[in-house]
Amino acid sequence: MSPGPQSMAVKLAFEEASLRIPIDSIMPLRAVSAAVKKSVKYGQIAASIAEVGIIEPPVVARDATDHGRYHLLDGHLRVEIVRERGETEIVCLVATDDEAFTYNKRVSRIATIQEHRMILNAVKKGVSEERLARALNVDIASIRKKRNLLVGICPEAADLLKDRHIPIHVFTELRFMKPVRQVEAAMAMITMNRFTVSYARSLVASTPDDQLVAGKPRRVPGLTEDQVATMQRESENLDRQLRAVEQSYSADQLDLMLAAGYVNRLLGNARVVRYLAQHHADILAEFQKLSDLQKAA
Repeated sequence: MSPGPQSMAVKLAFEEASLRIPIDSIMPLRAVSAAVKKSVKYGQIAASIAEVGIIEPPVVARDATDHGRYHLLDGHLRVEIVRERGETEIVCLVATDDEAFTYNKRVSRIATIQEHRMILNAVKKGVSEERLARALNVDIASIRKKRNLLVGICPEAADLLKDRHIPIHVFTELRFMKPVRQVEAAMAMITMNRFTVSYARSLVASTPDDQLVAGKPRRVPGLTEDQVATMQRESENLDRQLRAVEQSYSADQLDLMLAAGYVNRLLGNARVVRYLAQHHADILAEFQKLSDLQKAA
């Protein structure tokens, strides 16, 4: 059957096969400073690579004019460590989007669930828990907690939180809830941009009994039944407000992007900038703040 008029192909984010690329052909976006090389993080990554190799390949994009050159989008420390080890090649994922800065805005460095999946991949390859603990400079109990991170977490909630930096104990709180409520809690955390254990506990406390996992008592020390009921009402009210905001969010975001783009074009016109500086300095200052905020986002 031929595709309908509304069908559209989804562009892959990466080329289907990873490549072994000469390190000298990879152009980093930034230099790794001497201070970074002395950091604990750098030492942990170096120890991990020495112990179990690279679990997550760096990400590169092909140069638009020289197809033998690549721009390094993610993995600067890994590439530098491999270079210092005297290796001349490294296996990389090749991104199909060569907008490096756009990609970097979307990539998550060490998201909690991402780290969990890296540990699972290492275990599947036969790496022992003891060896992983030495590589990551943590105790075995920590490795086991991270390995079992998603036990009791529904796939939909895990997918929502996969690119976020979240304390491990937040997942402990999520396990008190049934799957549908886990998804609601994950969406609330994302909307509020709050991923703390205390906020997760407040979500558990405001969860009705029929949305809690049977046999797992709600842990709300110091709260009376009336206080819990009030929290539930406030949580339901907040959910309604969040849904109302979500309905207009996309349109508002589009309007903001168009307005910011227009302001940037104005600031790119020397005559306009000169006129504003002479007659409307206050407006020019606000335009520049808006442009700076967009660039920093």
